[in-house]
Amino acid sequence: MTLRVDVDQAATIRRSLRYPLAGTHPACAGARVTQTGIHELDEVERIIAAGGSGGSGVESRTLCEIDCGAGRLPLRAIALGNPDPAVPAIGIFGGVHGLETIGAQVVIAFLESIVSRLRWDTTLHRQLEQVRLVFVPAVNPGGMWQRTRANPNGVDLMRNAPLEARERVPFLIGGHRLSPRLPWYRGAVDAPLEAETAAVCQLVDDELLGHRFSMVIDCHSGFGVNDRIWFPYAHTALPIPHLAEMHALLEILDQTHSHHRYVFEPQSRQYLAHGDLWDYLYLRALEQADRVFLPLTLEMGSWLWVRKNPRQLFSRHGIFNPLIEHRRQRVLRRHLAWLDFMTRAASGHALWRPVGEARELHRQRAMQRWYGGLPP
Repeated sequence: MTLRVDVDQAATIRRSLRYPLAGTHPACAGARVTQTGIHELDEVERIIAAGGSGGSGVESRTLCEIDCGAGRLPLRAIALGNPDPAVPAIGIFGGVHGLETIGAQVVIAFLESIVSRLRWDTTLHRQLEQVRLVFVPAVNPGGMWQRTRANPNGVDLMRNAPLEARERVPFLIGGHRLSPRLPWYRGAVDAPLEAETAAVCQLVDDELLGHRFSMVIDCHSGFGVNDRIWFPYAHTALPIPHLAEMHALLEILDQTHSHHRYVFEPQSRQYLAHGDLWDYLYLRALEQADRVFLPLTLEMGSWLWVRKNPRQLFSRHGIFNPLIEHRRQRVLRRHLAWLDFMTRAASGHALWRPVGEARELHRQRAMQRWYGGLPP
């Protein structure tokens, strides 16, 4: 019954979808900014310049350009590996919220590691024959430029999708349409998708949903003292149709990294929200019954950094990011190992994805673990 409802909702979303194709946003004005002074944005440009030489196989494209007041900032995507739809694909995103720069740094560090290894790592070359890797390290360049959570229009990109929560959401944090001066603003009711949101939707269509199996990792920070891996749904407390696959993924994570510190759970266990982008794209992906699309969010627990360094409370940047360098390096080391695991899991999905009776067993165990054993 749940799957039928979700497919119907996905079909409605598909019919109503009206996002612009990648290109320059109509509001953009002025010249492109080439040296931003924002470390993460300049690092992306440097990686593109380094990877574009010598036939490395690194592909880059500009999804759109965002007006930052002083000029236009490009929203960049970088891809490597086999584009054949028959092979799996994984997209790794960061910087959706401009203040959460550590998420962008984690994505950039992993991308930089891969690009630097292309010169000598034959094992990596063999892996890239069997998987497609897509990176968007800084989804919200305008927010990074302005040092705000929202984009330059005051819209929270993770509340911007045209999807309403089925149950009650927490005030403000669950998304609202009161004012762009308040955090978690969704945008006006009849407004089109923000340029950044539309660009991500188009990229997911182009690079991920055409593959028989694809995954997404979206890197954030700012919630709790634990590092959490969230999967849909955020708009309802109901379980997703691919609950068995999520449980099987957790099982191989536990077996491979038995001492990991991640809390792996549906986001609905923490709070519900309107306009969640990955719920929206997951529902659209359900229309293709022969495809599997598994979006995940890495939510790094920034309160732990604040607890160790209380002075960060007096810095808006410090609430979401580790300010002490050795802690920042520790964060990067920890999550790079998990990102490497996830790319390998995507590449080898056929060996761990449950089928038949095993799939039903995983679903039952997942229901017991995350939903109290309630029926779907």
